[in-house]
Amino acid sequence: MPNRLADEKSPYLLQHATNPVDWEPWGERAFARARREDRPVFLSIGYSTCHWCHVMERESFEDPDTAGLLNETFVCVKVDREERPDVDAVYMTVCQMMTGHGGWPLTIVMTPDREPFFAATYIPRESRGGRIGLADLVPRIRGLWEARRDDVLRSAAGIREALARATELPGGRQPDMETMETAFRGLRARFDPIQGGFGNAPKFPSPHNLLFLLRWAERSGEPAAREMVDLTLRRMRAGGIFDQLGYGFHRYSTDARWLLPHFEKMLYDQALLALAYAEAAASLGSPEHGRTAREVLSYVLRDLRDPAGGFHSAEDADSEGEEGRFYVWTEEELAAALDGDEDLRLAKARFGVDRAGNFADEATGRRTGANVLHVAATPEEAAVRADLDPHGAEARIEAIRERLFAARGTRVRPARDDKVLTDWNGMAIAALARSGAALGERRFVRAAREAAEFVLGHLRRPDGSLLHRWRDGDAAIPGFAEDHACLLWGLLELHAADGDPRWLGAAVDLGRALSARFEDRDRGGFFRTGSDAEPLLVRETESYDGAVPSANSIAAWCLLRLGRLTGDPAWEETGRRTIRALAGRLEEAPAAHTALLWAVDFAAGPGREIVVVGRRDEPGTEAMLAEVRRRFLPRTVVLFRPQDGEPGAEEIVRLAPFVEGMGRPARSPAAFVCRDYSCEAPVFTPEALAASLDDR
Repeated sequence: MPNRLADEKSPYLLQHATNPVDWEPWGERAFARARREDRPVFLSIGYSTCHWCHVMERESFEDPDTAGLLNETFVCVKVDREERPDVDAVYMTVCQMMTGHGGWPLTIVMTPDREPFFAATYIPRESRGGRIGLADLVPRIRGLWEARRDDVLRSAAGIREALARATELPGGRQPDMETMETAFRGLRARFDPIQGGFGNAPKFPSPHNLLFLLRWAERSGEPAAREMVDLTLRRMRAGGIFDQLGYGFHRYSTDARWLLPHFEKMLYDQALLALAYAEAAASLGSPEHGRTAREVLSYVLRDLRDPAGGFHSAEDADSEGEEGRFYVWTEEELAAALDGDEDLRLAKARFGVDRAGNFADEATGRRTGANVLHVAATPEEAAVRADLDPHGAEARIEAIRERLFAARGTRVRPARDDKVLTDWNGMAIAALARSGAALGERRFVRAAREAAEFVLGHLRRPDGSLLHRWRDGDAAIPGFAEDHACLLWGLLELHAADGDPRWLGAAVDLGRALSARFEDRDRGGFFRTGSDAEPLLVRETESYDGAVPSANSIAAWCLLRLGRLTGDPAWEETGRRTIRALAGRLEEAPAAHTALLWAVDFAAGPGREIVVVGRRDEPGTEAMLAEVRRRFLPRTVVLFRPQDGEPGAEEIVRLAPFVEGMGRPARSPAAFVCRDYSCEAPVFTPEALAASLDDR
């Protein structure tokens, strides 16, 4: 019998629609029922590609006895954290306050008034290893609710008060270069000089840290910052965290060597890592990093793209009931997929395969005989180890990769979460546009354009604000600050990549919607939820850059850029005000706010505006623009200004009035290099523009 989730659109909620647990979706109906039946609420938050969410479902939510216990005691509510990041963020903060850690699945028990009094993450069905199971926990909570209600309510009230204090914005000094240097020192102290990355296992890619380090290296000339980025990107690309056959990055590494991943693939990881590799290619002059950016985005276009133009959210870690089953290989499976012993020896040497396997089940620690493929040797080294001629080894290994990729395609694929999220698509648009422009890959720019058209066409409301989620033709859920900030980011990168003024116009409209619905008029910064959103326990102003940069970090950075592009100082002031509002949190933990430091870096200057004037698609114009786009210029904005009389000329002048007098240069194309809107004499060749950009 389906429960009350059967009519939902979320793939995660639909996974639970046939559970014997009488799930309700989040909403007033569930809480009204809890009040009417005088029951506490059992809130379970997860997402469709979460491995331990699957484990808890198989153990407990599909078990009739456990489900019966939950149904007798609670009103049970399921939430997809990716659909409702606002709900997830509030109760994750509660869990971290109460237990000292967080994660998914997130389990909260609360009053019918939504006030929590118990928090945990994964809970087994039966108690084991010092961890209480649902079979013991639920009767205890029922006893407390029935016999000690006043104690429960006092505890819930205290937790709510502590939550309000925890989400206050502390005061702090205006961030400056010293703040950036403190963040750099913090990252360097945690840096792994052998394997790259930060901290010990588990190890997360944290691409916003790398993007900050590139900016700090450009500003300070600090070689260690560049070296940290370069080593981390190389080690990740060689590790099992990277899908060596089909490309794209898994969520994180369970070990310090980037070898053994959690296998889910998230759209936001692909976007942010592609940006890190593309910017490193430009900053460090590394074709290898540029190649990785192309591989990551090729995976996104092949496996995550919706036929309508947007991008799906993720691919699961599990298939056939096992984590990583789709990705790992035994030696026998490898032999069956390849032609002959020579190819097998070469593949084993290249990808680090042995008979015992290198993959152990995370829960049991048991080796399975399966191998996570990784780069164990260069093509030439692999050939020597396989007792083969190293000449032509790279081409032969590529043929082996293609053969294994085709063989893997016959396996049962992990499930794909096919919902389209506005904020994650904004990041994907930014990555495709920026990488396409920097690497000269127009197919990526075209894909960014099509995704932007999809989001603006399907997820923009008549008042200019956004919806958060589209799936199966249905757009729903009022957008959050991150939706508006991330799509603003994507539109700015797309305008820089193709010069179409409609993207800048859409960015201006989106900036207005962001300010109107989310800005904290009293303190500065942006609330996560809109002014007309469902009230939660707190209205949070997020600053911490976690798995993805916070909405405030992206908003501050993009509004500063929007002000520089349009010449409107009001946008820059809003961006600076956002930085000031978050200064206290930034001062407390600079290395936890590295994306916010992109904005600090941009605001500190010196900045430049580059205006290229010419005819669209003229080779000389494209060569001039390419000279700018291929470079790493973190405090520079670029505008394409069609000559007077050309399509788009009037629109770009309306949006950026400071370019009005540039429409008839002495020669075409021309480039104006400006500093704070004070422009040098135009130059007329890419070589002259390069010389001007090199002259700091």
